Amino acid sequence: MIDGYELARRLRARPENAGATLIALTGYSQERDRERAMAAGIDHHLAKPVDMARLAALLAGPRAAG
Repeated sequence: MIDGYELARRLRARPENAGATLIALTGYSQERDRERAMAAGIDHHLAKPVDMARLAALLAGPRAAG
């Protein structure tokens, strides 16, 4: 089994995922957790309880721009 950090690294290693937006939704909210997520290639680190408006905006962003 792999964790979300490893999944992000594997996704980022594949050229077809170069433009993907990766969002972590997690219970881990310390600064070191955010830094670890960013280092793994995750674009946005949202801690629970999630701000649904922010999540919706992140999910709609790429579609709205395209």
